[in-house]
Amino acid sequence: MSENGKTPVDFWFDPLCPWAWMTSRWVLEVEKVRDIEVRWHVMSLAVLNEDRLDELPEEYREALKDALAPVRVVVAAGQLHGDEVVGPLYTALGTRFHNRGEGATREAVAGALQDVGLPADLLEYADRDTYDTELRASHREGIEKVGQDVGTPVIAVPGADGEQIAFFGPVVTPAPQGEEAAKLWDGTLLVASVPGFYEIKRTRTQGPDFSNLPA
Repeated sequence: MSENGKTPVDFWFDPLCPWAWMTSRWVLEVEKVRDIEVRWHVMSLAVLNEDRLDELPEEYREALKDALAPVRVVVAAGQLHGDEVVGPLYTALGTRFHNRGEGATREAVAGALQDVGLPADLLEYADRDTYDTELRASHREGIEKVGQDVGTPVIAVPGADGEQIAFFGPVVTPAPQGEEAAKLWDGTLLVASVPGFYEIKRTRTQGPDFSNLPA
């Protein structure tokens, strides 16, 4: 339990990923209906895939070329202005990248910084490796909980025995709201807490649907 008595939920994200964005909006819905508190951490799809680029489709490789820039800005913001800015900045980035369809452009990152009242010069860290050690440490902390063959998001919660329960996903669209969000949360924790449980999956029949999210 955290100091306020709520269950801490650690959430690792890369702002580039639309599926992680969808899951993050669901978790914020869960925060309204269950006694949890989300703690935000970065991971990086660029770091995750840096040793297997040749195995990826060309379109995905192209998308990863600028993937480090937004993550670097988020890490710099957290380092310089405190962890409490990471969640709001992620919300601003995701709203611009995904809901508004601006994409992960430098202009969108600059706009997100302005949206949450952070200094514009944080954008300079997009091209700097100043905090790459911290970025990689955060990435490693998340991915080591679930293994290298998944992506973002990663979620970790305290288990009954004190050990964390961690999992990738869930992958869902659109983001469930209200009681539907609570049902998915309860069910996800139920299956994830079973020792030896690894995977439930079915073919995706639609892409990310942002229609029920604010633009």
